[in-house]
Amino acid sequence: MSRISRRIFLLCGLLTAGLAQAQLSIEITGAGASRIPVAIADFAGDPTLSRIVVGTVRADLERSGLFRLVDPAGAALDENTPVDLPAWKARGADALAAGSITRAADGRIEARFRLYDAQKSETLGGAAFVTQSAQLRMAGHRIADYIYEKLTGEPGVFSTRIAYVVKSRGQFLLQIADADGQGAATALTSTEPIISPVWSPDGSRLAYVSFEKKKPVIYVHSLASGQRHIVANFKGSNSAPAWSPDGRKLAVVLSKDGNSQLYTVNADGSGLQRLASSPGIDTEPRYSADGAHIYFTSDRGGSPQIYRVDASGGAAQRVTFDGSYNVSPRPSPDGRSLAFITRREGRFQLAVMDLGSRQVQVLTDSHRDESPSFAPNSRMILFATEIGGRGVLSAVSVDGRIKQRLSIAAGDVREPAWGPFLK
Repeated sequence: MSRISRRIFLLCGLLTAGLAQAQLSIEITGAGASRIPVAIADFAGDPTLSRIVVGTVRADLERSGLFRLVDPAGAALDENTPVDLPAWKARGADALAAGSITRAADGRIEARFRLYDAQKSETLGGAAFVTQSAQLRMAGHRIADYIYEKLTGEPGVFSTRIAYVVKSRGQFLLQIADADGQGAATALTSTEPIISPVWSPDGSRLAYVSFEKKKPVIYVHSLASGQRHIVANFKGSNSAPAWSPDGRKLAVVLSKDGNSQLYTVNADGSGLQRLASSPGIDTEPRYSADGAHIYFTSDRGGSPQIYRVDASGGAAQRVTFDGSYNVSPRPSPDGRSLAFITRREGRFQLAVMDLGSRQVQVLTDSHRDESPSFAPNSRMILFATEIGGRGVLSAVSVDGRIKQRLSIAAGDVREPAWGPFLK
């Protein structure tokens, strides 16, 4: 087995503990038509630790909508146990994972596992993760990522994090959680609105807009230290921050000279430059994955539509033409797609455009979708919507087949942002 030993730390472990009632719960509302049958055996070793890790792996794979869990119905199997793969094939499993959990004298915990292809009767590899007891679920997420990538050919996103804003009891909480909604921690609490959180490319910082100064001001917040600084606090509105792919700059929207217009600014607040000019309102910028272009929303043509401009400025090109209202452009990390919100028959719905063919597909049947955010592997889109007058988060695959709903028992959930791959 190829061994990958690493200590797993979560930056959000350094954040202030979140409210218990602010944990997200996930409901699977749609799954892929053809799911891969996989068995995750109970890991050998400490049974309590094994339940945490294996339970996380199973929940991740099941939640993805791409896998169907086959009941292992047997004793714990470690990574070195001889396995009768034809028997697992006969039980309907295409793949099997087995492993062990051991605790060292210094308190560190090692999770080791091996993955098998039951159809071909061969080993697909394995890994070992060294962690502390507080990060056991992260070890499970890492194992699920490994299995996902080996069986689908795409990187898994179970070990990534999401940010979102909860409004509860007159307060606004900027929260960070695992991609499954667990382990929520609060980065900022305010009696004034917090909007538009966006992750830095390395996942160490969040930029967002806070109204704590009784006007919209853009901050950059270090998650490890909790320290933050103002990036834009000019006359008028300072809004809609978006990171450049290298993490050095932010595209922002300022109204200091009149209408809301696009600017770029260094991450430390220096080097402000105007990006474009128009007689209308330009807003909601987002860099393309390669950093060459910035997509944005503008009403310069009479109705809100999506445009694209070179990252260094210049003439803008219109991107959307179907319908009279298309906003909130979000280019996918792989550069192939553009998610956005479109208005159809009075409903605000999530849509995705194939940037190669320019074909558009509406992915939802809801009424008030907003704030789309791609998973770092570009397969899923997280967004906010409203159900029963309350804000919830939903996720949908780019083909529209896999759907999830994330909600909190008490409070509105808005402004989601899916973080990058952890380094």
